[in-house]
Amino acid sequence: MSMITSTGNPKIRNVVNLRKKAKARNEQDVFLVEGVRLWREVPPSMRLETYVSESFLKKKEAKALLKDTAYEAVSDAVLESMSDTRTPQGILGVVRQFHYRPDALLGQDAAGRNGGAEPPFVLILENLQDPGNLGTILRSAEGAGATGVLLSRGCVDIYNPKVIRSTMGSVMRVPFCYAQDLHEVLRDWKKKGLRLYAAHLNGKKNFSEEDYTGGCGFLIGNEGQGLTDETASLADVYVRIPMKGRVESLNASVAASLLAYEVLRQRG
Repeated sequence: MSMITSTGNPKIRNVVNLRKKAKARNEQDVFLVEGVRLWREVPPSMRLETYVSESFLKKKEAKALLKDTAYEAVSDAVLESMSDTRTPQGILGVVRQFHYRPDALLGQDAAGRNGGAEPPFVLILENLQDPGNLGTILRSAEGAGATGVLLSRGCVDIYNPKVIRSTMGSVMRVPFCYAQDLHEVLRDWKKKGLRLYAAHLNGKKNFSEEDYTGGCGFLIGNEGQGLTDETASLADVYVRIPMKGRVESLNASVAASLLAYEVLRQRG
């Protein structure tokens, strides 16, 4: 098998561009995954290209892992140039992006039928900027059984390699989408019976005192500014997360995780 040894190879240059630029990823409708664990999580039908380093091909696990998979062999130096990590794991994939409708996040099909056993439970993110926060929220969403994650257009790109890596595979399993008009989607969901909650400084009740056994959504704001007034005004209830000391608010991913796991606790 021939091996790519030049970083000037057009395929390699394209992968580097995909790693660096959200615009390139969106134009090609793809994203990157790195490492054995994440690569395994990708449905085979969504894998478009696979690149494997020379040293990885020498490992015992490589033959079984790559069985029935077309791949490009590259030198270790080339894979390092493609990678977003300091210590590349030897395998990188170009993968098709996911596409969900907003109502799919409620567990509904195209006809509006709820196919899930549980009522909808959605995390709604406004203008989140930190890739690690977004990745952690995706993981918490899956762990707590959320039916989906809705993002405003101002949120960090979910296909940012740092986000993908920090989701630990949850991005493959939790439905998500960006709302072209966040407020329009939220108003529509409220008409469908979704109750919206915001952890807010003006919250009167402890978040654990509310009932989340029905359809619910939690509004999570920007790390520095919180929710915009317009978005906060759409909440049916403001709740508070009790805190001691001089702390006024929690990290966005921590707050989202606390709220999400309270839903899981109540629903059993």
